[in-house]
Amino acid sequence: MHLAGRTAGARIVAGKLRAAGPDPRASRSHPLSEIADPRTDPRGHRLHKVLEDAGIKLATAATDILGASGRTMLNALVQGTTNADVLADLARGRLRAKLPALRQALVGRFRPHHAFLVTQVLAHLDYLDEAIAGLSEQVGTLLAASEDTLARLDTIPGVNRRTAEVLIAELGMDMTIFPTAAHCVSWAGLCPGNNESAGKHKSGKTRHGDPWLRAALVEAALGALHTRGCALAARYRRIMRHRGHKKAVVAVAHAILVIAYHVLKHQTTYRELGADYYDKRRAQHLARHAVETLERQGYRVTLEHAA
Repeated sequence: MHLAGRTAGARIVAGKLRAAGPDPRASRSHPLSEIADPRTDPRGHRLHKVLEDAGIKLATAATDILGASGRTMLNALVQGTTNADVLADLARGRLRAKLPALRQALVGRFRPHHAFLVTQVLAHLDYLDEAIAGLSEQVGTLLAASEDTLARLDTIPGVNRRTAEVLIAELGMDMTIFPTAAHCVSWAGLCPGNNESAGKHKSGKTRHGDPWLRAALVEAALGALHTRGCALAARYRRIMRHRGHKKAVVAVAHAILVIAYHVLKHQTTYRELGADYYDKRRAQHLARHAVETLERQGYRVTLEHAA
């Protein structure tokens, strides 16, 4: 079966929901998509391997080895400084609270070939940063007329400007091509899979969809988890208890895409429902279910709030 959204008139499937419609990719800005898609940041995975080979465990003490402190230490290593005490003393800010751990992590066997490899990796990362900056500048030029829309998307928890740019690049701004938010989520490949056998519904994997959109939404979901007083964070905690971390993150990404759909369609901003939104809705559901149960047994029920 061909992926929905890859060809014009492809059928969009969300569980049992099916609808034929135009391909969103056919109407979006192709130059914008081609420029926005390659912007990735590898965060120096090869650099980690070189340091591990040299016996330097900088990542165990520093959260980001390419931050201001980490970059200063790496430059000192390349220039020939191997004394752990001297290197650790280059730490800045909150990292200075970890000086004992830094001194221990910076003891290794950093040799000339390691210095050469680190130099090459850092130069490549600098090139990537420069390329990303150039792409971001071009994307900003293409989206100059959409600043209001970007600002509205930026009100969604976990969504920053980069994520908003990806949403517009992948979805476009005309949401009339999707009859409902469910069709949009299905096209993106973030709807639950439909795995039914012998009348039993089993856990199904999500469909393959737009990889750039999915990656951006998952990153936004991970950012929303740490937002205080946020309904999306509460949704994650509610689902994670029963389904686990990964499925909870995808569920939050699904919710963010639904919100983005309505923000784009109705030209509105995100309205925070609060961390207790799902608890209140659950309480109302339980009360309504209890009343319906009693009424089916012939009782007339009137609910009053306790004083």
